[in-house]
Amino acid sequence: METKIKQKRPQLDRQAWIACAFEVMAEEGVAGLRVEVLAKRLKVTKGSFYWHFQDRRDLLMAVLGEWKEGRIRDILKQTRTQPGNELEQIYHVIDVYSTSRSRRGVVIELAVRDWARRDAEAAAIVAEVDDIRLRCTRDLFLACGLSQEEASSHSMLLYAYVFGLSLMLYDKFHADIPRLKRDIADIIARNKRDAASPA
Repeated sequence: METKIKQKRPQLDRQAWIACAFEVMAEEGVAGLRVEVLAKRLKVTKGSFYWHFQDRRDLLMAVLGEWKEGRIRDILKQTRTQPGNELEQIYHVIDVYSTSRSRRGVVIELAVRDWARRDAEAAAIVAEVDDIRLRCTRDLFLACGLSQEEASSHSMLLYAYVFGLSLMLYDKFHADIPRLKRDIADIIARNKRDAASPA
């Protein structure tokens, strides 16, 4: 008589729970991050969760830490450049962050920022990420010859633009959106001296 060998389900690691948490957060926000919801999605028991996390707060902090590391890694990568190519890199950063590459990424960013409005630890991490983002782009503007004040203003304007754009539905606003984006990139990237000098 042939006996069926029951295949063992692969063991979920901590990273699988965190990845699932990001999926849920993209759909339901931080409020949706409940142990029973994640366990159901992963097709495991709630008890499995406690092999990897002390409690829900432990999971939330792990998700926040992963978000922070990913955002910092991304801005360091996007602003890395060879000396002399800083202006081109500024245009690249504007292009990368003003193109809606990932609606999921935008939704998660908004969920984390909403979370930060109600949670001091989340707020501190969002502030740290924003500070690094602003400093990285400010360094590019400084390398292009702007003063500290100008570089800070341009860096702030860059992020106000790309984050504002991510919240808007603007496709019907103008017939040539790509041209508008190029014009805005020029405004952000150019310094006052360039703008004032005759063509």
